[in-house]
Amino acid sequence: MSLPPPIPCIQAQTAGLDPDFTLPKLSSLAIIVITNLLLQISLFIIVPTSNEYAKYLGGNSTFAGLVIGLPTLVASLALFPLMQYDGGGYRRPLRLSCVACILGNVLYSLAYVTNFLYLILIGRIVNGFGFTMLMYCKRYCSDPRIVGIRRRTTLAGFLVMGQGLGTSAGPFFGGLLFKIAGSKNPIFNGFTSPGWVMAIVWLIFGICAEIWFEDVPDDQEYLPASAASSPPEKSTSQVDVRHQDPLPLSANTSFSHLSFSQMGVMICMCWFAIACFFVLGAWESNLPTFGAVAPTLQWSPFAAGNFIALGGIAAFPFLLANIFLARRVDDRRILAFGSNVGLAALLTFLTLLKTNKINYASMVFCWWAVAVGFHVASTVPVSLLSKQLPPSWNNKTSVIIQHSMYIGRATGTVWGGSGVHVGMVVYSGVEIAFTVIGIALYAVVWRELKAKRG
Repeated sequence: MSLPPPIPCIQAQTAGLDPDFTLPKLSSLAIIVITNLLLQISLFIIVPTSNEYAKYLGGNSTFAGLVIGLPTLVASLALFPLMQYDGGGYRRPLRLSCVACILGNVLYSLAYVTNFLYLILIGRIVNGFGFTMLMYCKRYCSDPRIVGIRRRTTLAGFLVMGQGLGTSAGPFFGGLLFKIAGSKNPIFNGFTSPGWVMAIVWLIFGICAEIWFEDVPDDQEYLPASAASSPPEKSTSQVDVRHQDPLPLSANTSFSHLSFSQMGVMICMCWFAIACFFVLGAWESNLPTFGAVAPTLQWSPFAAGNFIALGGIAAFPFLLANIFLARRVDDRRILAFGSNVGLAALLTFLTLLKTNKINYASMVFCWWAVAVGFHVASTVPVSLLSKQLPPSWNNKTSVIIQHSMYIGRATGTVWGGSGVHVGMVVYSGVEIAFTVIGIALYAVVWRELKAKRG
């Protein structure tokens, strides 16, 4: 009996091509992109109903915000032990993600029939272990062993497009299931149906991932430097990432080896990772709550889900265009565009609140601009740092940025759930302050943010 042929090295598959433009195997890349999309849907599918679900079980709006954002906080804490177990690859974290999302969604749904408020929290905590895969998705798309330097922002654009789709599809299907399932069945109803549906989806996807995902070989080396590639941008602080780093991916790199300007770039990227997801998380958890009490809106969970989905759908063409523009526009200009669009939306929303002119049309514009601006800006942090620092830093920078995103998402959803309680003017002012600080940071390190496109 003949043995199957060995798995080909990814570099061998791209022999003769410029290593700067290398991409991983298509089936494996598709699994990673779909994983990111399903995680986003899992995070947001409960948004339209979480407030009503929590109140039915005896909770409040702040508790509902915690339920939405808690998985990202749990994922942040779970990353460190998981990284000791992943072996530098992706298959083990992917398996954990599928199992945790199946079990967590089942527990979330069982809270209704057991009439136990904290079971929805426990279910989301279990989901949090699955959300560790968000970091691995970002690391995969900037992994110097399989992704060329001129393809990292492009792949990050696919992940951000998944964020946008998740922002739309999750709330839409959550609101739709609430309307279809109703409240008569104690097992499958408007509150529990999102959990049951996502558990089934994750079960099917987990089987597909086992069949088609191909992990990075243990002996895979960093992509070699390309003599044909364009010279690195001139900057006194930028490391020439075309030189092969002799250290393995798990090397214990030290921050003391970074220059002052490189540290400034890292701080700026971490802040934007926090700020983007703080604002997005706050809006996503606040819209159902604010929409239910605003006199000119009076949204039901179904209407809130449709509205959140509408903003995401309207933003989708811009997120799609961002994938193609990443090959022609500098990362720092993408960051500047996104952050300024987001700031303009927040200032407009604050003005509408102060003048008491909130209506459906104005809310559509503000939510659309917030979604476009901060999703586009969130494309940059991981990919830009992977270009600025040697390949052995990819693991560390991916973790640092993902932790920043987790912090932003967790605190943002709680802040959004508390928005009506603290006052919507204060709620908006804090988000504006986060954004202005970020813009000031990138203005200071603007020259150091210059990197290869793509």
